[in-house]
Amino acid sequence: MPAPSDTPGSPLHCEAGSYRDRNGRVFYAAGSVYRVLSARALGDWESLAVTRFFRDACQAGGIVATERVATADQPAALPAGDWAAVLKHGLIPFVSYPYEWSFGMLQDAALLQLELLAAALDEDFGLKDGSAYNIQWHGARPVFIDVPSFERLAAGEPWAGYRQFCQTMLFPLMLHAYKNVAFHPWLRGCLDGIEPEQCRNLMSWRDVLRRGVLTHVVLQSKLQSRYAASDRNVKAELRSAGFHKSLIEANVRGLIKTVRGLTWRQAASVWSEYATSHSYGDADQKTKQEFVSGVVRERRRKLVWDIGCNVGTYSRIAAENSDYVLAMDGDHLAVERLYQSLKAERCETILPLVANLVDASPNQGWRGAERKGLAERGRPELTLCLALIHHIVIGANVPLHEFVEWLAGLGGDLVIEFVTKDDAMVQTLLRNKRDDYSDYSREFFEQCLTQFFQIERRETISTGARTLYYAVANRRAFA
Repeated sequence: MPAPSDTPGSPLHCEAGSYRDRNGRVFYAAGSVYRVLSARALGDWESLAVTRFFRDACQAGGIVATERVATADQPAALPAGDWAAVLKHGLIPFVSYPYEWSFGMLQDAALLQLELLAAALDEDFGLKDGSAYNIQWHGARPVFIDVPSFERLAAGEPWAGYRQFCQTMLFPLMLHAYKNVAFHPWLRGCLDGIEPEQCRNLMSWRDVLRRGVLTHVVLQSKLQSRYAASDRNVKAELRSAGFHKSLIEANVRGLIKTVRGLTWRQAASVWSEYATSHSYGDADQKTKQEFVSGVVRERRRKLVWDIGCNVGTYSRIAAENSDYVLAMDGDHLAVERLYQSLKAERCETILPLVANLVDASPNQGWRGAERKGLAERGRPELTLCLALIHHIVIGANVPLHEFVEWLAGLGGDLVIEFVTKDDAMVQTLLRNKRDDYSDYSREFFEQCLTQFFQIERRETISTGARTLYYAVANRRAFA
């Protein structure tokens, strides 16, 4: 679902209900997404709709499909107001946020936005902002969703979204690539991103020699300090000085080169090698795959969550008979590897996200409505929870009953793997801890499971320390 414009002066950015910005209002009706436009925004739309870059990008999938709705076809739930026109946008299967993306996802989202801006400039259009929240995903394909952000280029004016682009995309990427400082807590902690001065404070003098740091971090930080309390009209000064579109084009070309040159060189992480270093053999791995495949083949599901997906082995199995799969893992490197493989395959049915369930993305922003928690964005019809429960209960100290109850609260069916204390991975988790987990047993787990689900199938793999369960949601448990 496309979200409303994230422009300066527009403090909200929500994916549900109705939202008013200076260009109109985004609202939902009959399973579709609509936007009502003001007279000024309609003028920009009419000019935009006939441009070559816009038509080409929509056809290629780089910009969300958008069409003007005839008056006779407009939904009855049209918000009250003196609106000039209504647009209809294509649906995004699952809304995600930059603080849930891997490094490569943020990098590719930044490149998409810059390349669209470069193409727009060729036809005298620009972008009024540069927010990372302008981008959503169809699996591993980024999509620009904020169509009214395009506007006819005003002579003599710079790209108003440059600072926003730096704060929500360039600076997070630089810190991750140059300093190995994870951008996720920064972006989740401040929806406006990383301030130039904050980024500058994290860079050493050696870092100033790295590509883009002097121009986009140091100089921008100094200019911000100089003009923060000034009453000077910078736009007017630039206009009178002969500021030209070519300067924006040069800046965009430089930004594209800088962003493309950024790399994250972390070679290993705690769980990125789990697919080849787990505590069971090929036969047991095959048993797990066949168990999951059997459940998936029973019926097609619209949305499947694979929590603790690692490199996506079971996400791919789920995608064989599902409309969309949300593949989540708290290990950033594992998700990055999954994203790069999905990107190479041009997969549009699996969305990989960096997500730690015990510290998951909350409702955020004004009135807690700008960004939504995971479940509020789309509940699964089936959840895969394989080789995860011991990490949640023993590793993160979440009571077993509470975790099962949370899984049941998602509302869908469940494939879950219970791992006993005899397993090598559990013993590793307990190695430096006192074993206060007396309720962590297969018997108590099954008691919890049957409180909320009906167990349809179970299978213990050959080691005896791991049992697979297929459990169907008991709707009456939450009635």
